[in-house]
Amino acid sequence: MFITGVHLIPLRIILLCFNRRYILRVFRRKSFKILPFIVVVIFVLVMGCQSIGAAPRSTEILWDTYGVPHIYGKDVRSAFYAFGWAQMQSHGNLLLRLYGQARGRGAEYWGEEYLESDKWTTTMGVPSRARSWYEAQNPTFKSYLDGFAEGINAYVKENPNLIDDSVEVVLPVKGEDLLAHLQRVLHFTFMVNPEEVLGISKEKSKAGSNGWSIAPKRSASGNAMLLANPHLPWSDLFLWYEAQITAPGIDAYGASLVGIPVLNIAFNDNLGWTHTVNTHDGWDAYELKLNGDGYMFDGKVRSFETKTIELKVKLPDGTLRSEPLEIKSSIHGPVVTQKDGKPIALRVVGLDRPGGLEQWWDMGRAQNFSQFQEVLRRLQLPMFTVMYADRKGHIMHLFNGQVPVHSNGDFKYWQGIIRGDTSKTLWTKIHPYEDLPRIIDPPSGWLQNANDPPWTTTFPLAIKPDDYPAYMAPRSMDFRAQRSARMLDEDEKISFDEMIEYKHSTRMELADRILDDLIAATRKYGNEIAQRAATVLEAWDRQTNADSKGAVLFANWAVELDFDKAFSKPWTERLPRTTPNGLADPKGAVALLETAATKVEKAYGKLNVAWGEVFRLKYGNVDLPGNGGDGDLGIFRVINFAPDSEAKFQPVAGDSYVAAIEFSKPARAMALTSYGNSSQPGSPHTVDQLPLFARKQLRPVWRKKQEITAHLEERKVF
Repeated sequence: MFITGVHLIPLRIILLCFNRRYILRVFRRKSFKILPFIVVVIFVLVMGCQSIGAAPRSTEILWDTYGVPHIYGKDVRSAFYAFGWAQMQSHGNLLLRLYGQARGRGAEYWGEEYLESDKWTTTMGVPSRARSWYEAQNPTFKSYLDGFAEGINAYVKENPNLIDDSVEVVLPVKGEDLLAHLQRVLHFTFMVNPEEVLGISKEKSKAGSNGWSIAPKRSASGNAMLLANPHLPWSDLFLWYEAQITAPGIDAYGASLVGIPVLNIAFNDNLGWTHTVNTHDGWDAYELKLNGDGYMFDGKVRSFETKTIELKVKLPDGTLRSEPLEIKSSIHGPVVTQKDGKPIALRVVGLDRPGGLEQWWDMGRAQNFSQFQEVLRRLQLPMFTVMYADRKGHIMHLFNGQVPVHSNGDFKYWQGIIRGDTSKTLWTKIHPYEDLPRIIDPPSGWLQNANDPPWTTTFPLAIKPDDYPAYMAPRSMDFRAQRSARMLDEDEKISFDEMIEYKHSTRMELADRILDDLIAATRKYGNEIAQRAATVLEAWDRQTNADSKGAVLFANWAVELDFDKAFSKPWTERLPRTTPNGLADPKGAVALLETAATKVEKAYGKLNVAWGEVFRLKYGNVDLPGNGGDGDLGIFRVINFAPDSEAKFQPVAGDSYVAAIEFSKPARAMALTSYGNSSQPGSPHTVDQLPLFARKQLRPVWRKKQEITAHLEERKVF
């Protein structure tokens, strides 16, 4: 029966799995026996062809024991479908709530507390723009977005009891919802935070990242390495979702923000990248000069574009009330607030570039540096530094983003409120890819970014700020970036394990810079409690490990410092890694220490309280001693803590997803999603990685089917 059926398999399928010339050569041999050869070929074909490139016959999700989905799609659309399904299983309640907010209908669905969010989203034009962006997608990629949405809807249909009834009102999800969510996250949260805009301040939030690219010349193994380390809030739209996506043309592993249908940070066997929040200015606030019912522009009165949209608000009794929202727009953009009685209009880059999701997807599909750069040249992502490394040994830092072309002004000028009555300040173009600061394969062999400007990515300096417009990026280097550069520069040959150890470093650069001066001043000027504090600080290891004693005291002192006035030697470009330095006011610094010591002793009964007693990794039902701390103190292992109770603190942001990758053959990686890979009630993966986090450990990344099946928790076949 087996032999009889062999002729039914087209020979061209066999030839796809074997060298064609070799087979033809074998056929021509006089000694060749056709029947045994075909039997062998078919056996190998059935057993192994799929593993060497052919598409699987079905689509499946293999869930490993950490709740990471490994998606194998029979085609790309099916992979997107499975990814939508997977995100719903892991984050369904959150995902639907985020999509509802991206529609500008959160108040309609869930009540008054969402109204301000709806006003912001609607004023920014997110829902309507999402529809036009959806229509602008190429048909193939549009079908992928539809597939992701269909996976979401299918999951709820099959598992209605696993999703909160309150969020099912968002269903059915459509492809345009994905694009609305992308805009709300990327353009109108990361790049333009409404709290910053409405306060007319461009002071950055705590969202940040570390990223390293290490070339073979500085790697102990001779392989390039990459460190991905975003720092984001541990809640809401900032949550990371770790996954592997395998389909024809792609086998990528990484993480996406919940609700995003593609991987935002990823690697494959040949290359990888991570992002950091860069010092990018992608929006400007314009002050308008009113004249009657209009505003002045180039000496003429222009009329506002005005429209009124009816928002709905769900009341406690379930009925809806209407909330009219009048949106006025100038040539600059929508009017968002007033300052000193004058309207402020907002202009944002990237609203005419709908290809961000497809660009991320194609970054994951790229197999070499040339292909990767071609994808980057599209400039569809409005912001984020790109840190890159690959198997060939190339590394790159790209100050990626859509940077407006200005006719004048430096970076500081464009951080303020801009005159809106003249076309001289109205930008209409962005810089092309070739204009953006970037460095490929620097002599140093290493690149770092810790949210500092691109100029300090490596030493000796490889990107010179004078070669770029003054508005491109500021000139500065904070303590965390200095700590980052120090660790890389001081190790001539970094092993994979050492890179992971450095990633978890809690050493405080600020303490290394100024603690000796503080202790000396305290011995000279301090009172009794200050003297005892100095003794504690002398014994401190200058780290924020769980058992570090003295860190709580020093942090309480440092939080009272005015960093702009505290140092006798301020930061200077000439000495970017050793300044600021010295105490500008030693007596004043000692007085602050006396205050801090009194506060600490009163709260904890002792000055040498351990860091982990006060700073807890309290998340869900887990409560462990913490480590790490605020990056402003020069700590590379960033955790932002907020008050909890009884003078203790819990994490709210910081190290969220970490991946350490070495481009060996095959690539190897370790990773961690700090809070776990699920937020759904009852999931075992909401906090299961936090104990590893507390121990400063990463977990192995399983990418091959043999590894995954050895750690298999669940299989879903479509």
